[in-house]
Amino acid sequence: MTYTGEVKVGGPADVHELADLMISKVAVGPMNNNAYLLRCRATDEQLLIDAAAEAGTLLSLIGDDGIASVVTTHRHGDHWGALAEVVEATGARTYAGALDAEGIPVATDVLVADGDTVTVGRVSLTARHLVGHTPGSIALVYDDPHGHAHVFTGDCLFPGGPGRTTQPEEFNSLMDGLEAKLFGVLPDETWVYPGHGNDTTLGAERPHLAEWRERGW
Repeated sequence: MTYTGEVKVGGPADVHELADLMISKVAVGPMNNNAYLLRCRATDEQLLIDAAAEAGTLLSLIGDDGIASVVTTHRHGDHWGALAEVVEATGARTYAGALDAEGIPVATDVLVADGDTVTVGRVSLTARHLVGHTPGSIALVYDDPHGHAHVFTGDCLFPGGPGRTTQPEEFNSLMDGLEAKLFGVLPDETWVYPGHGNDTTLGAERPHLAEWRERGW
């Protein structure tokens, strides 16, 4: 089966099978949020990115093996709507950006800063703090030793542009962060998993950076 990253609320998960990691993407909730279940192939440990909504759907995806941790990419309510139920059912550790944790009404066990490592089994992800959509948004980068990089961007980067900002300084900050911490250091083949909608690659978006800067959103 070929992974496309195209999922619909109420539909099945799409699974991206990598050498060391399995990534299951599912769409949930009224805002069509993406949630991602990462499973280390060596240890079977699992990590969930954004317990956004529909706890039953997420717990069914997680299965009987449970999860060790949940990462919330940012503090907006559509990204943590099912977090309390998922944590209660699984006992998972909670992770969030240090500057967004106070806006998430479930206690954050691990405050994440730029450059911190988040692990799932033997797989390591690097957190990148991106300021603009929210003060403490984080992206997670998996630098696959067997292939290209993969990055989970929350609402900071989508096909066609950066995430929503409300002030010019927020937009400039987000663009600066995206260019310095993602586009500036990762190759075109890097696969992008956003918080809503379809996936993309950095290569598909890179030619439009100047256009985004000019339009201001």
